[in-house]
Amino acid sequence: MTSIDHVTLEVTDATASDTFLTTAFGLADGRIRVRATGTPTTGFRGFTLSLVVPRPADVDALVDAAVAAGAATLKPAARSLWGYGGVVQAPDGTIWQVASSKKKDPGPATGRIDEIVLLLGVADVAASKRFYVDHGLAVAKSFGSKYVEFASESGSVKLALYKRRGLAKVAGVSPDGTGSHRITIGGAAGAFTDPDGFAWATAAETASR
Repeated sequence: MTSIDHVTLEVTDATASDTFLTTAFGLADGRIRVRATGTPTTGFRGFTLSLVVPRPADVDALVDAAVAAGAATLKPAARSLWGYGGVVQAPDGTIWQVASSKKKDPGPATGRIDEIVLLLGVADVAASKRFYVDHGLAVAKSFGSKYVEFASESGSVKLALYKRRGLAKVAGVSPDGTGSHRITIGGAAGAFTDPDGFAWATAAETASR
């Protein structure tokens, strides 16, 4: 199965971003990496990263930790049709969704992150789906031209596709943006750029940068 080994965030201050990831979310297993860059970018970068957690208390704990570490609140944690979640924007500009499928759960926070999901906002979901299937990814869920989720190996980053405007609405930001996505996706699929300009690289390539 072809899946994402890691995601590299391209940031202005790699040390500060690395500290944020560890302090806010406890992410230190290599699935989310950072690399310094000065590539111009403005507005919405066309993607979000989601942390899927067991219960609402975990959402609150991670959102609070992120804000304490310098993140801005885009959407306060609240119940929704799909569960319970909130959205924050890290100091480096990365948008993070933190969500649980449970709306009510009186239990304490578990401290566990069950999944990391990379959601790409694309112009044509059906076309991007075909592109990724041709590059070896297997579809796990598909809801017409609105949303596609690909199968992933345990411990990898899951990939999903959403309409760009819809993803921006979920994140609580304007869909407008220019310049670099400031992200490189690492995995066994190979080195290529998808129809929306998202770059993939092999593990060897990302390690050498």
